Amino acid sequence: MAISNGVKIKSIKNLRNLRGKKVLVRCDFNVGIENPPSPKGSGEARGKIIDDFKIVQSLPTIRFLISKGAKVILMTHLGRPDGKKVVSLKLSPISTRLTKLLDKKVKYINDCVGQKAQNAVDKMKNGQIVLLENLRFYKEEESNDVEFAERLAELADVYVNNAMAVSHRAHASVDKIKKFLTSYAGLLLQQELTNLNKVLHPRKPLVVIIGGAKINTKVSVIKNLAKKADAILIGGMITYDFLAAKKLSTGKFKVDKVNKKLAKKLLSKKVILPVDFISASKADGKGEIVVVPANKLPKNNFQLDIGPETIRLYAKFLKNTHTIIWNGPMGMFEQKRFKNGTLAIARLVSTVSSGQAFGVVGGGETVTALKQTKMIEHVDWVSTSGGAMLQYLAGEKMPGLKGIIK
Repeated sequence: MAISNGVKIKSIKNLRNLRGKKVLVRCDFNVGIENPPSPKGSGEARGKIIDDFKIVQSLPTIRFLISKGAKVILMTHLGRPDGKKVVSLKLSPISTRLTKLLDKKVKYINDCVGQKAQNAVDKMKNGQIVLLENLRFYKEEESNDVEFAERLAELADVYVNNAMAVSHRAHASVDKIKKFLTSYAGLLLQQELTNLNKVLHPRKPLVVIIGGAKINTKVSVIKNLAKKADAILIGGMITYDFLAAKKLSTGKFKVDKVNKKLAKKLLSKKVILPVDFISASKADGKGEIVVVPANKLPKNNFQLDIGPETIRLYAKFLKNTHTIIWNGPMGMFEQKRFKNGTLAIARLVSTVSSGQAFGVVGGGETVTALKQTKMIEHVDWVSTSGGAMLQYLAGEKMPGLKGIIK
Protein backbone atom coordinates (compact mmCIF):
# COMPACT_ATOMS: atom_id res chain seq x y z
CA MET A 1 0.00 0.00 0.00
CA ALA A 2 1.06 3.57 -0.73
CA ILE A 3 1.07 5.76 2.39
CA SER A 4 0.23 9.49 2.36
CA ASN A 5 0.12 11.44 5.65
CA GLY A 6 -1.04 8.37 7.52
CA VAL A 7 -3.58 7.33 4.87
CA LYS A 8 -2.95 3.95 3.26
CA ILE A 9 -3.96 3.68 -0.41
CA LYS A 10 -4.38 0.37 -2.26
CA SER A 11 -2.76 1.34 -5.54
CA ILE A 12 -2.63 -0.52 -8.84
CA LYS A 13 1.13 -0.19 -8.48
CA ASN A 14 0.83 -2.86 -5.77
CA LEU A 15 -0.39 -5.41 -8.35
CA ARG A 16 2.40 -7.70 -9.49
CA ASN A 17 0.89 -9.63 -12.40
CA LEU A 18 -1.64 -7.88 -14.61
CA ARG A 19 -0.80 -9.62 -17.88
CA GLY A 20 -3.97 -11.05 -19.41
CA LYS A 21 -6.14 -9.76 -16.54
CA LYS A 22 -9.40 -7.99 -17.38
CA VAL A 23 -9.29 -4.70 -15.50
CA LEU A 24 -12.50 -2.67 -15.11
CA VAL A 25 -11.65 1.01 -14.62
CA ARG A 26 -14.20 3.52 -13.33
CA CYS A 27 -13.25 6.81 -14.96
CA ASP A 28 -14.81 10.26 -14.93
CA PHE A 29 -15.27 11.32 -18.54
CA ASN A 30 -18.24 13.56 -17.74
CA VAL A 31 -17.23 16.34 -20.13
CA GLY A 32 -19.04 18.91 -22.23
CA ILE A 33 -19.71 17.89 -25.86
CA GLU A 34 -20.69 20.16 -28.74
CA ASN A 35 -22.73 18.75 -31.63
CA PRO A 36 -23.36 15.43 -29.80
CA PRO A 37 -24.62 12.23 -31.48
CA SER A 38 -28.09 12.65 -32.97
CA PRO A 39 -31.06 10.24 -33.37
CA LYS A 40 -31.01 11.08 -37.10
CA GLY A 41 -27.67 9.34 -37.65
CA SER A 42 -25.34 6.76 -36.16
CA GLY A 43 -23.61 9.42 -34.09
CA GLU A 44 -20.21 7.80 -34.52
CA ALA A 45 -18.60 10.76 -36.29
CA ARG A 46 -20.37 13.48 -34.31
CA GLY A 47 -19.39 15.23 -31.12
CA LYS A 48 -16.66 17.72 -30.30
CA ILE A 49 -15.34 17.59 -26.75
CA ILE A 50 -15.16 21.11 -25.31
CA ASP A 51 -12.57 20.39 -22.59
CA ASP A 52 -10.68 17.10 -22.34
CA PHE A 53 -8.88 17.89 -19.04
CA LYS A 54 -10.49 14.98 -17.18
CA ILE A 55 -9.73 12.59 -20.02
CA VAL A 56 -6.09 13.64 -20.24
CA GLN A 57 -5.66 13.23 -16.48
CA SER A 58 -6.83 9.62 -16.76
CA LEU A 59 -4.30 8.64 -19.44
CA PRO A 60 -1.38 7.64 -17.13
CA THR A 61 -3.53 4.97 -15.49
CA ILE A 62 -4.67 3.59 -18.84
CA ARG A 63 -1.11 3.57 -20.21
CA PHE A 64 0.18 1.86 -17.07
CA LEU A 65 -2.36 -0.96 -17.43
CA ILE A 66 -1.60 -1.35 -21.14
CA SER A 67 2.14 -1.56 -20.42
CA LYS A 68 1.45 -4.43 -18.02
CA GLY A 69 -0.46 -6.38 -20.67
CA ALA A 70 -3.89 -5.95 -19.10
CA LYS A 71 -7.17 -5.95 -20.98
CA VAL A 72 -8.53 -2.50 -20.12
CA ILE A 73 -12.28 -2.00 -19.80
CA LEU A 74 -13.26 1.64 -19.25
CA MET A 75 -16.59 2.80 -17.83
CA THR A 76 -17.98 6.24 -17.04
CA HIS A 77 -21.16 8.29 -16.89
CA LEU A 78 -22.01 11.33 -19.00
CA GLY A 79 -24.67 13.87 -18.08
CA ARG A 80 -27.98 13.03 -16.45
CA PRO A 81 -30.01 10.68 -18.65
CA ASP A 82 -32.06 9.52 -15.62
CA GLY A 83 -31.91 5.83 -16.48
CA LYS A 84 -32.88 6.29 -20.13
CA LYS A 85 -30.85 5.76 -23.30
CA VAL A 86 -30.34 9.31 -24.54
CA VAL A 87 -28.63 9.45 -27.95
CA SER A 88 -26.95 12.82 -27.29
CA LEU A 89 -25.26 11.31 -24.21
CA LYS A 90 -23.77 8.27 -25.94
CA LEU A 91 -20.02 7.86 -25.45
CA SER A 92 -18.83 7.52 -29.06
CA PRO A 93 -17.15 10.99 -28.97
CA ILE A 94 -15.24 9.92 -25.85
CA SER A 95 -13.86 6.79 -27.54
CA THR A 96 -12.83 8.88 -30.57
CA ARG A 97 -10.96 11.34 -28.36
CA LEU A 98 -9.30 8.59 -26.33
CA THR A 99 -8.15 6.88 -29.51
CA LYS A 100 -6.48 10.10 -30.66
CA LEU A 101 -4.87 10.88 -27.29
CA LEU A 102 -3.56 7.34 -26.76
CA ASP A 103 -2.68 6.80 -30.42
CA LYS A 104 -4.31 3.43 -29.92
CA LYS A 105 -7.74 2.13 -30.89
CA VAL A 106 -10.35 2.36 -28.13
CA LYS A 107 -13.32 0.22 -29.13
CA TYR A 108 -16.72 1.66 -28.21
CA ILE A 109 -19.36 -0.81 -27.00
CA ASN A 110 -22.90 0.58 -27.04
CA ASP A 111 -23.90 -1.16 -23.82
CA CYS A 112 -22.25 -1.56 -20.43
CA VAL A 113 -23.76 -4.87 -19.28
CA GLY A 114 -25.27 -7.91 -20.96
CA GLN A 115 -24.26 -10.15 -23.83
CA LYS A 116 -23.02 -7.40 -26.14
CA ALA A 117 -20.58 -6.12 -23.53
CA GLN A 118 -19.55 -9.64 -22.52
CA ASN A 119 -18.87 -10.71 -26.11
CA ALA A 120 -16.68 -7.65 -26.71
CA VAL A 121 -14.65 -8.30 -23.56
CA ASP A 122 -14.25 -12.00 -24.37
CA LYS A 123 -12.65 -11.09 -27.73
CA MET A 124 -10.09 -8.72 -26.20
CA LYS A 125 -6.38 -9.34 -26.48
CA ASN A 126 -3.74 -8.24 -24.01
CA GLY A 127 -3.17 -4.46 -24.12
CA GLN A 128 -6.45 -3.71 -25.87
CA ILE A 129 -9.01 -1.15 -24.63
CA VAL A 130 -12.79 -1.00 -24.77
CA LEU A 131 -15.12 1.77 -23.59
CA LEU A 132 -18.50 0.69 -22.25
CA GLU A 133 -21.66 2.72 -22.80
CA ASN A 134 -22.92 5.42 -20.42
CA LEU A 135 -23.52 3.82 -17.02
CA ARG A 136 -26.41 6.14 -16.23
CA PHE A 137 -28.46 4.75 -19.10
CA TYR A 138 -29.41 2.26 -16.39
CA LYS A 139 -31.29 3.65 -13.38
CA GLU A 140 -29.68 0.88 -11.30
CA GLU A 141 -26.35 2.73 -11.45
CA GLU A 142 -27.49 5.69 -9.36
CA SER A 143 -29.67 3.54 -7.09
CA ASN A 144 -26.54 1.50 -6.19
CA ASP A 145 -28.27 -1.70 -7.24
CA VAL A 146 -26.29 -4.75 -6.16
CA GLU A 147 -27.40 -6.90 -9.12
CA PHE A 148 -26.32 -4.23 -11.60
CA ALA A 149 -22.97 -3.98 -9.81
CA GLU A 150 -22.58 -7.76 -10.09
CA ARG A 151 -23.33 -7.67 -13.83
CA LEU A 152 -20.60 -5.05 -14.28
CA ALA A 153 -18.20 -7.10 -12.16
CA GLU A 154 -18.78 -10.21 -14.27
CA LEU A 155 -16.84 -8.51 -17.08
CA ALA A 156 -13.55 -8.35 -15.20
CA ASP A 157 -11.00 -9.83 -12.80
CA VAL A 158 -9.95 -6.59 -11.07
CA TYR A 159 -11.67 -3.28 -10.32
CA VAL A 160 -9.90 0.09 -10.38
CA ASN A 161 -11.45 3.35 -9.17
CA ASN A 162 -9.87 6.26 -11.01
CA ALA A 163 -12.78 8.69 -10.55
CA MET A 164 -12.42 10.92 -7.51
CA ALA A 165 -15.26 13.10 -8.80
CA VAL A 166 -17.88 10.40 -8.11
CA SER A 167 -16.28 8.73 -5.11
CA HIS A 168 -18.66 10.58 -2.78
CA ARG A 169 -21.60 8.90 -4.52
CA ALA A 170 -23.15 5.61 -3.41
CA HIS A 171 -23.47 4.40 -7.00
CA ALA A 172 -23.14 0.84 -8.24
CA SER A 173 -19.96 1.41 -10.27
CA VAL A 174 -18.07 2.95 -7.34
CA ASP A 175 -19.65 1.35 -4.29
CA LYS A 176 -21.46 -1.97 -4.57
CA ILE A 177 -19.12 -3.26 -7.27
CA LYS A 178 -16.40 -3.65 -4.63
CA LYS A 179 -18.40 -6.53 -3.15
CA PHE A 180 -17.50 -8.65 -6.17
CA LEU A 181 -14.00 -7.63 -7.27
CA THR A 182 -10.67 -6.93 -5.59
CA SER A 183 -10.43 -3.14 -5.72
CA TYR A 184 -7.60 -0.67 -6.18
CA ALA A 185 -7.00 3.04 -6.73
CA GLY A 186 -5.90 4.20 -10.16
CA LEU A 187 -2.91 6.53 -10.49
CA LEU A 188 -5.14 9.60 -10.81
CA LEU A 189 -7.17 8.75 -7.72
CA GLN A 190 -3.95 8.06 -5.82
CA GLN A 191 -2.62 11.51 -6.80
CA GLU A 192 -5.89 13.17 -5.79
CA LEU A 193 -5.78 11.61 -2.33
CA THR A 194 -2.08 12.30 -1.84
CA ASN A 195 -2.47 15.99 -2.67
CA LEU A 196 -5.70 16.52 -0.73
CA ASN A 197 -4.08 14.91 2.32
CA LYS A 198 -1.38 17.57 2.14
CA VAL A 199 -4.11 20.17 2.68
CA LEU A 200 -5.48 18.22 5.63
CA HIS A 201 -1.96 18.18 7.11
CA PRO A 202 -0.88 21.64 5.95
CA ARG A 203 2.30 23.59 6.20
CA LYS A 204 1.07 26.75 7.91
CA PRO A 205 -0.25 29.32 7.26
CA LEU A 206 -3.19 27.70 5.44
CA VAL A 207 -5.52 29.93 3.42
CA VAL A 208 -8.83 28.56 2.15
CA ILE A 209 -10.71 30.32 -0.65
CA ILE A 210 -14.39 29.43 -0.98
CA GLY A 211 -16.74 30.86 -3.61
CA GLY A 212 -19.60 29.64 -5.73
CA ALA A 213 -23.33 29.55 -5.16
CA LYS A 214 -24.43 26.83 -2.72
CA ILE A 215 -23.51 27.40 0.91
CA ASN A 216 -25.05 24.07 1.97
CA THR A 217 -22.31 22.25 0.03
CA LYS A 218 -19.59 24.32 1.70
CA VAL A 219 -20.63 24.21 5.38
CA SER A 220 -18.86 20.98 6.34
CA VAL A 221 -15.60 21.82 4.60
CA ILE A 222 -15.50 25.32 6.09
CA LYS A 223 -16.11 23.87 9.56
CA ASN A 224 -13.45 21.20 9.17
CA LEU A 225 -10.78 23.39 7.59
CA ALA A 226 -11.45 26.26 10.01
CA LYS A 227 -9.75 24.13 12.66
CA LYS A 228 -6.52 24.28 10.63
CA ALA A 229 -6.87 27.42 8.50
CA ASP A 230 -5.47 30.84 9.28
CA ALA A 231 -8.00 32.51 6.98
CA ILE A 232 -11.04 31.53 4.92
CA LEU A 233 -11.64 34.01 2.09
CA ILE A 234 -15.23 34.23 0.84
CA GLY A 235 -16.56 35.21 -2.59
CA GLY A 236 -19.30 34.46 -5.08
CA MET A 237 -23.00 34.00 -4.43
CA ILE A 238 -22.48 32.58 -0.93
CA THR A 239 -21.34 36.07 0.11
CA TYR A 240 -25.02 37.06 0.19
CA ASP A 241 -25.65 34.51 2.93
CA PHE A 242 -22.86 35.94 5.08
CA LEU A 243 -24.07 39.51 4.50
CA ALA A 244 -27.52 38.48 5.69
CA ALA A 245 -26.01 36.72 8.71
CA LYS A 246 -24.29 40.00 9.65
CA LYS A 247 -27.54 41.94 9.09
CA LEU A 248 -26.04 43.86 6.17
CA SER A 249 -27.78 44.75 2.90
CA THR A 250 -28.05 41.95 0.35
CA GLY A 251 -29.31 44.40 -2.26
CA LYS A 252 -32.09 43.07 -4.43
CA PHE A 253 -31.14 39.45 -3.71
CA LYS A 254 -33.38 37.58 -1.27
CA VAL A 255 -31.47 35.22 1.04
CA ASP A 256 -33.12 32.00 2.14
CA LYS A 257 -33.60 31.84 5.92
CA VAL A 258 -31.95 28.42 6.11
CA ASN A 259 -28.86 29.69 4.27
CA LYS A 260 -28.71 32.73 6.53
CA LYS A 261 -28.65 30.46 9.60
CA LEU A 262 -25.94 28.27 8.06
CA ALA A 263 -23.78 31.32 7.37
CA LYS A 264 -24.34 32.72 10.86
CA LYS A 265 -22.97 29.54 12.42
CA LEU A 266 -19.83 29.83 10.27
CA LEU A 267 -18.99 33.43 11.13
CA SER A 268 -15.68 33.81 12.96
CA LYS A 269 -12.53 35.91 12.90
CA LYS A 270 -11.05 33.46 10.41
CA VAL A 271 -13.87 33.97 7.89
CA ILE A 272 -12.91 37.01 5.81
CA LEU A 273 -15.64 38.66 3.74
CA PRO A 274 -15.26 41.03 0.77
CA VAL A 275 -14.91 44.72 1.63
CA ASP A 276 -16.23 45.94 -1.73
CA PHE A 277 -18.17 44.68 -4.73
CA ILE A 278 -18.63 45.25 -8.43
CA SER A 279 -22.40 45.64 -8.50
CA ALA A 280 -25.04 45.94 -11.21
CA SER A 281 -28.68 47.01 -11.24
CA LYS A 282 -29.78 43.77 -12.90
CA ALA A 283 -29.12 40.14 -11.93
CA ASP A 284 -27.89 39.26 -15.42
CA GLY A 285 -25.19 41.93 -15.19
CA LYS A 286 -26.89 44.44 -17.43
CA GLY A 287 -27.60 47.99 -16.40
CA GLU A 288 -25.41 50.40 -14.46
CA ILE A 289 -22.21 48.96 -12.97
CA VAL A 290 -20.63 50.55 -9.91
CA VAL A 291 -18.03 49.72 -7.25
CA VAL A 292 -19.64 49.83 -3.81
CA PRO A 293 -18.50 49.13 -0.21
CA ALA A 294 -19.61 45.68 0.94
CA ASN A 295 -21.51 47.14 3.88
CA LYS A 296 -23.46 49.52 1.64
CA LEU A 297 -24.76 47.40 -1.22
CA PRO A 298 -27.61 49.48 -2.76
CA LYS A 299 -31.05 47.95 -2.16
CA ASN A 300 -31.76 47.73 -5.91
CA ASN A 301 -28.38 46.22 -6.89
CA PHE A 302 -26.71 42.81 -7.13
CA GLN A 303 -23.09 42.03 -6.22
CA LEU A 304 -21.54 40.16 -9.16
CA ASP A 305 -17.82 40.27 -8.38
CA ILE A 306 -15.39 41.17 -5.62
CA GLY A 307 -14.03 44.71 -5.89
CA PRO A 308 -10.47 46.08 -6.14
CA GLU A 309 -10.02 46.62 -2.38
CA THR A 310 -11.07 43.02 -1.71
CA ILE A 311 -8.52 41.78 -4.25
CA ARG A 312 -5.82 43.77 -2.44
CA LEU A 313 -6.94 42.41 0.92
CA TYR A 314 -7.02 38.79 -0.27
CA ALA A 315 -3.64 39.24 -1.95
CA LYS A 316 -2.08 40.06 1.44
CA PHE A 317 -3.27 36.73 2.84
CA LEU A 318 -2.14 34.77 -0.22
CA LYS A 319 1.31 36.35 -0.44
CA ASN A 320 2.16 35.14 3.07
CA THR A 321 0.70 31.64 2.99
CA HIS A 322 2.32 28.21 2.61
CA THR A 323 -0.79 26.13 1.76
CA ILE A 324 -3.80 27.13 -0.38
CA ILE A 325 -7.06 25.38 -1.24
CA TRP A 326 -9.47 27.10 -3.66
CA ASN A 327 -12.97 26.03 -4.72
CA GLY A 328 -15.54 28.29 -6.32
CA PRO A 329 -15.40 31.49 -8.42
CA MET A 330 -15.53 34.97 -6.85
CA GLY A 331 -18.36 36.19 -9.06
CA MET A 332 -20.10 35.94 -12.42
CA PHE A 333 -16.79 35.30 -14.15
CA GLU A 334 -18.41 33.93 -17.31
CA GLN A 335 -19.18 37.57 -18.19
CA LYS A 336 -16.26 39.78 -19.16
CA ARG A 337 -17.30 42.66 -16.91
CA PHE A 338 -17.37 40.46 -13.80
CA LYS A 339 -14.40 38.16 -14.32
CA ASN A 340 -11.64 40.38 -12.90
CA GLY A 341 -11.97 39.21 -9.29
CA THR A 342 -11.92 35.50 -10.11
CA LEU A 343 -9.03 35.84 -12.55
CA ALA A 344 -7.07 37.99 -10.09
CA ILE A 345 -7.41 35.28 -7.44
CA ALA A 346 -6.45 32.65 -10.05
CA ARG A 347 -3.27 34.58 -10.89
CA LEU A 348 -2.40 35.09 -7.23
CA VAL A 349 -2.87 31.39 -6.44
CA SER A 350 -0.77 30.43 -9.47
CA THR A 351 1.98 32.90 -8.61
CA VAL A 352 2.60 31.60 -5.09
CA SER A 353 2.02 27.91 -5.88
CA SER A 354 4.80 25.51 -6.92
CA GLY A 355 7.25 27.45 -4.80
CA GLN A 356 6.42 29.44 -1.72
CA ALA A 357 3.08 27.68 -1.22
CA PHE A 358 1.47 24.32 -1.97
CA GLY A 359 -1.66 25.11 -3.98
CA VAL A 360 -4.69 22.94 -4.71
CA VAL A 361 -7.58 24.05 -6.93
CA GLY A 362 -10.80 22.12 -7.62
CA GLY A 363 -14.27 22.51 -9.09
CA GLY A 364 -15.28 22.78 -12.74
CA GLU A 365 -15.83 26.55 -12.91
CA THR A 366 -12.75 27.24 -10.80
CA VAL A 367 -10.55 25.18 -13.11
CA THR A 368 -12.09 26.89 -16.15
CA ALA A 369 -11.18 30.29 -14.69
CA LEU A 370 -7.67 29.10 -13.85
CA LYS A 371 -7.15 27.96 -17.45
CA GLN A 372 -8.06 31.43 -18.71
CA THR A 373 -5.00 32.84 -16.94
CA LYS A 374 -2.74 30.42 -18.87
CA MET A 375 -0.98 29.76 -15.55
CA ILE A 376 -2.60 26.43 -14.67
CA GLU A 377 0.71 24.57 -14.89
CA HIS A 378 2.03 26.61 -11.95
CA VAL A 379 -0.55 25.20 -9.52
CA ASP A 380 0.69 22.14 -7.61
CA TRP A 381 -2.51 20.15 -8.00
CA VAL A 382 -5.62 20.82 -10.08
CA SER A 383 -8.28 18.38 -9.00
CA THR A 384 -10.69 16.71 -11.41
CA SER A 385 -13.35 16.86 -8.71
CA GLY A 386 -15.38 19.58 -7.05
CA GLY A 387 -18.10 18.28 -4.74
CA ALA A 388 -16.14 15.12 -3.96
CA MET A 389 -13.06 17.16 -3.10
CA LEU A 390 -15.08 19.27 -0.66
CA GLN A 391 -16.67 16.18 0.91
CA TYR A 392 -13.28 14.52 1.37
CA LEU A 393 -11.76 17.65 2.92
CA ALA A 394 -14.81 17.89 5.19
CA GLY A 395 -14.08 14.41 6.53
CA GLU A 396 -17.41 13.04 5.32
CA LYS A 397 -18.18 9.52 4.09
CA MET A 398 -16.80 8.55 0.68
CA PRO A 399 -18.51 5.31 -0.45
CA GLY A 400 -16.22 4.96 -3.47
CA LEU A 401 -13.09 4.95 -1.33
CA LYS A 402 -14.22 2.39 1.23
CA GLY A 403 -11.90 -0.60 1.11
CA ILE A 404 -9.43 1.29 -1.11
CA ILE A 405 -8.05 3.63 1.56
CA LYS A 406 -7.55 3.36 5.30
